[in-house]
Amino acid sequence: MHHEPTLIATVTAAFVIACAFGFLADRLRLPPLLGYLVAGIMVGPYTAGFVADPEMSSQLAEIGVILLMFGVGLHFSFSDLIAVQWVAVPGALAQIVVATLMAAGLGHLWGWSFGSSLVFGICLSVASTVVLLRALEHRNEIDTPYGRIAVGWLIVEDIAMVGVLVLLPALAEMVGPHQAGAQADGSLALTLAITVAKVVGFIAIAAILGPRIVPWFLTQVARTGSRELFTLAVLALALGIAYGSAIGFGVSFALGAFFAGVILSESRFSHRAAADSLPLQDAFAVLFFVSVGMLFDPSIIWREPMHVVFTVVLIVIGKSLAAFGIVLLLRFPFTTAVRVSASLSQIGEFSFILAGLAMSLGLFEKHVSDLILAGALLSITINPAALGFSEWACSRFSHSLRLPRWMKEYGQEKLERLTSRLDALRKRNEARQQQRALEEKELLDRFPIFAAIEPDKREEFLLLFRPRSAAPGTRIIRKGDRADGIYFISSGSVEVSVNDHKIELGPGEFIGEMALLTGARRSADVTAIDYCQLLVISARDFQIFVRRNPALLAEIDRLAHERTEMNRRLSNVVEAAK
Repeated sequence: MHHEPTLIATVTAAFVIACAFGFLADRLRLPPLLGYLVAGIMVGPYTAGFVADPEMSSQLAEIGVILLMFGVGLHFSFSDLIAVQWVAVPGALAQIVVATLMAAGLGHLWGWSFGSSLVFGICLSVASTVVLLRALEHRNEIDTPYGRIAVGWLIVEDIAMVGVLVLLPALAEMVGPHQAGAQADGSLALTLAITVAKVVGFIAIAAILGPRIVPWFLTQVARTGSRELFTLAVLALALGIAYGSAIGFGVSFALGAFFAGVILSESRFSHRAAADSLPLQDAFAVLFFVSVGMLFDPSIIWREPMHVVFTVVLIVIGKSLAAFGIVLLLRFPFTTAVRVSASLSQIGEFSFILAGLAMSLGLFEKHVSDLILAGALLSITINPAALGFSEWACSRFSHSLRLPRWMKEYGQEKLERLTSRLDALRKRNEARQQQRALEEKELLDRFPIFAAIEPDKREEFLLLFRPRSAAPGTRIIRKGDRADGIYFISSGSVEVSVNDHKIELGPGEFIGEMALLTGARRSADVTAIDYCQLLVISARDFQIFVRRNPALLAEIDRLAHERTEMNRRLSNVVEAAK
C-alpha cells in the first residue's frame, strides 16, 4: 500500500511476526525472546521482503527500554540481595571484571581500539535477567539457594550496568576516537564530575521525595476504584520520571525508569503495579527485541565466522568458567558453582542497550554490534542445553562414589548458613502475608457486611477509610445536616436518637447510610457514649465504590431497610404508649 501508515505497519508487522517466531521458539523448547530477535531480523533491512521503518522502530524501542528498566527496578528486592550479598556482590563484580578483560583482550587481538575492546567486553560480561528468570520459573527453581544466588548476582550486574550507562557518555571522550582532544583541553575530569554530581543529585531527590510522593499519589488514584486510571498512573510515573530525569538531570532514560521501579517496589502497591503494567511491559519489550533484531546483519556469520565462534565460546564457556571459579573461591559447593555458572552463560537486554549506546557515541563500528547480537542469539539458544547439562553434572557429582569425601563436603557449611538465611527470609515474608490475611479476617469478623465485597477489591475498599476518634458526649452526626459520609464503628459505642427514642450501636455497626442512599438530610442525632474509634468513608468515595460493587450496595440497602422497619415499629410502640 502506497499510503500505508508507517507506525501501524511497523507495529503490526512486529507483533504478528514476533508472535509466529516466538511460538515456534517455544515449541522448540527455546526462549521466546530468541523468536522475537529472529522476527526483527526478518523485518530488518538485511533480509528480503517487508522492511519496517528503522527510525520508528528505534523510538518504540526507547519506550521498550524504559519499561524494561522499570520492570527490573519494580522486581528489585533489597531483602533478596541482602540475603545473598556475600556471594552475589563480590561474585558479580569479579565476574564482570574477568569477563570484560577476557573479551577486551580478544578485541585487542583482532586489532580493535581500546575503547571498542573495552565496551565489547562490558557487553559480553552481563547476563540476561529476562532469560534467567524465565528459565528459573520454567524449572521452578527461583526459591532454591542457587536460584536466589543467580537472581542476586543479576541484580548486582544490573546495578553495575546502570552505572555504566550513566558514565559511558562521559567516558566516551576518554576511550573514544577523540580522546586526544578531550585530554588536551582537560575537560574530561570536569565532564565526569558534572555527570556524577547530576546522578547523585537525582538519586538523592528520588530517595527523599519518591517514597513520600509516589505512594501518596498512587493511594489517591487507587481510591478512585478505576483500574485503568491506576494502570495509567503507573505508566505515567515510569515514563514521566524517566523523561524528567533525562531532561532535568541529563541522566539516561534507563536510570530514571529503574529508580521509578525501585521506588514503587518498596510501596504497598508494588504487586498491583507489576501486575497492571506487565502487559504493556511485555508488549514494548517485544518491540525492543524486534528492533534489536532489525539491527543485526546475518551475513556476519559467514563473513567473520571465527569471530562469531570465539565470541560465543567466550560467553558460554569463558564467562561460565570465570563464574564457576569465583563461586568456588567464595567457598560454596561444586554443585552450586556449576548451576550458577550455567545460568549466566548467555547475554541479553543490557548488552543490546549498551551496544546501541556505544554505536551512537561512535565507540565502535556496526560489525562489533553484529558480533554482540550474534553472540546473544547463539548463547540464548544454547542456554537451555547448558542448564540441562549442569543438572546432569550435579546429579552425577552427588551420586559418584569415587570422589573423596572432602570434595563433596566442600562449602556445605556455608551453603547451609545461606539456606538458613533464605528460610528465615521466606518465613518473614509468609508471616507478613499471614498478618495481612489475619487483619483482613479480623475486619471481616468485625464488619460482616464487608463479606459482600469481592476479595480482590477489599484492599481497594480499605484505602477509602479515614480513621476518626470521638470522646464520650461528642456529637458525631447532627440531625438536619447534609450527608458527609458513612461511619463504621471499630470500637466503643454510640447512641442514635430517632423520633424520641434511642438506640445503642456498638463495634461492627455502621451509621449514616440512610442519608447517603436516599439523598436526604440526616434524620437522627448520633452521640458517642464511650471512647470510639471510627472508620469514615466520604460520601463521594462511598457512592463511587458501591456503584462498582452492586453486591455491597444490595447488602447495605437490605440492612438499611431492616433498620427503617425497626424504627417504624418502635415509633408505633411509642405512639401507642402515649
